[in-house]
Amino acid sequence: MAIELNHTIVSAHDKQESAQFLAELLGLEVAAQYGPFIPVQIPNGVTLDYMDTAGSITPQHYAFLVSEDDFDAIFARIRAAGLAYWADPYHSRSGEINHNDGGRGAYFEDPNGHNLEILTRPYGSGGD
Repeated sequence: MAIELNHTIVSAHDKQESAQFLAELLGLEVAAQYGPFIPVQIPNGVTLDYMDTAGSITPQHYAFLVSEDDFDAIFARIRAAGLAYWADPYHSRSGEINHNDGGRGAYFEDPNGHNLEILTRPYGSGGD
């Protein structure tokens, strides 16, 4: 039996702004609204479906495996936007990237406090 993640719902205070934020940084497109959702399709077929939520939002973590070239482009957009970034999920290594498993990685937040990550090597894949 093949099981694939198809989509997940991402809580937002402004679903359009949040979807646009992610799409612009990752170099993706925001899809047309579907019901209460604004989807951002990731190239592997998974969509992040942004939905407006009233009240507080519990921050979630979303990690994106990217190529070295894509990392360079996305990281340049993060820096150009003046976003804070960290080398670790605890946000203790501000202004740094990591080199886990011989790749590169960085964490940054979206407008709702979700912890986003870009990485070039899956964790546990080897390297230093």
